Amino acid sequence: MDRKFMKEAICLANQAKINGEVPVGAVIVKDGQIIATGRNMREEKQNALSHAEIEAINNACKALDSWRLDGCEMYVTLEPCPMCAGAIINARIKTLIFGAYDKRMGSVDSVVNLCDMPYNHKVEVYGGIMEDECLDIIKDFFKSIRD
Repeated sequence: MDRKFMKEAICLANQAKINGEVPVGAVIVKDGQIIATGRNMREEKQNALSHAEIEAINNACKALDSWRLDGCEMYVTLEPCPMCAGAIINARIKTLIFGAYDKRMGSVDSVVNLCDMPYNHKVEVYGGIMEDECLDIIKDFFKSIRD
């Protein structure tokens, strides 16, 4: 795990926040190099599928010209939801590193652990990496909406 990749995901989350999106950013790394990034874009694209993880996976598949992201790591600022956890499993991502836990929708630890189900691919999961920094972005975003 490399904190510099989580810092890049945090930068992407901040970009999402500036664009009025729930601030989540994702980075996909292979062989120590960033090959793809994504940030939440649901409002911009008016597409329920445009979560940061899905955007990053789509970009990584294009970069590698393959749907199999073998050997890749994903860094994401928020614990993935069920849709994103399923996409991570199906893309064959080797390792998932996430920042803040999502007690309402988190599907790799908090609500359910889809990565621990008996699927044909197992994802290594590490949560709580730079958790305070990742959580602060989310809290600030929703506080600004309430104010």
